[in-house]
Amino acid sequence: MKSIKRILGASAILATAAMPAFAADYPKRPVTLVVPYGTGGSTDIASRSLTNVLGKHSSHPIMVVNRVGAAGVTGSVSVANARDDGHTVLAARVGSHTINPAMKRTLPYTLDDFRFVGVFELNAVVCATGANSGIDTIEQLMDKIKADPGSVSYVSTGVGTLLQLASIMIMDAYGIENPLAVTHLPMRGGGEAATAVFAGNATFVCTNSSDLASFVANKQLKPLLTTTKERLPAFDAPTVAELGHPELEVLVGWTGIAGPANLPDEAAVQWGEWLKIATSDQGFVDHLTRMGSEVVYMDPDESKQFIQHQYEVFKELVTRLDLSVE
Repeated sequence: MKSIKRILGASAILATAAMPAFAADYPKRPVTLVVPYGTGGSTDIASRSLTNVLGKHSSHPIMVVNRVGAAGVTGSVSVANARDDGHTVLAARVGSHTINPAMKRTLPYTLDDFRFVGVFELNAVVCATGANSGIDTIEQLMDKIKADPGSVSYVSTGVGTLLQLASIMIMDAYGIENPLAVTHLPMRGGGEAATAVFAGNATFVCTNSSDLASFVANKQLKPLLTTTKERLPAFDAPTVAELGHPELEVLVGWTGIAGPANLPDEAAVQWGEWLKIATSDQGFVDHLTRMGSEVVYMDPDESKQFIQHQYEVFKELVTRLDLSVE
């Protein structure tokens, strides 16, 4: 009988070891992952891809909920004000957590209202012009702006977005005295913005690489630079470091997980472990890579430093050029 008990006990230990890892006291019930943007967008797709992986490793479901409004503000506020028990967290994004704080004069939250547990996705910015524009390099584009800024236009996904700020920051880095003199044409999305340049309705666009990949592959758009540290295989374009402007590497989209400021340690630790699992999952990595993203894992300290630095760079530019919006 004692031998049978020992065998059963050993079997129980092995079974427990084989189970997915999660904190004993977290989660206690389903977790809500708030996406502050609409369904089908890059943040939504990345978040749903993440929860698909994590569903195998959590004791309770992780449910994606889209709370849309005010360029990411509505969903972000809902998490900042949520119960600090770890069961409501946010898919924080560059727009909601560095662009908004840097550009909006009135914002119902600050970075200190959140506890960041990790960044898991980066999106490089690529600038491109029409294949038949006669512009072959970023220097030629900047020379055209300097000679006649009124003849040049750029597109973005709206005022106060990364795409607008990226275009302005790049022009500023290349010595354009008044980037605001260049005509800005807001569009409804990155794909529509790229189409406007291809159609000849705008001179250039600076947007996520995923929005431009098919246009570049079809030789409809010509990439002029990328903000990646290394050249992108599908884009025959120099990096900003190669062009002598490594400071522009800060121009990158990102997605991370954050909770209210008082997010309990057990939840923060568990989310950190989950992000390590997801960013090591080959299927997850392959899926986001096909979307044009770079899968990374930044721990809480790295995430906080990365986000704070990007915010400070953007804020300096916004203040200096008076780009603030209501």
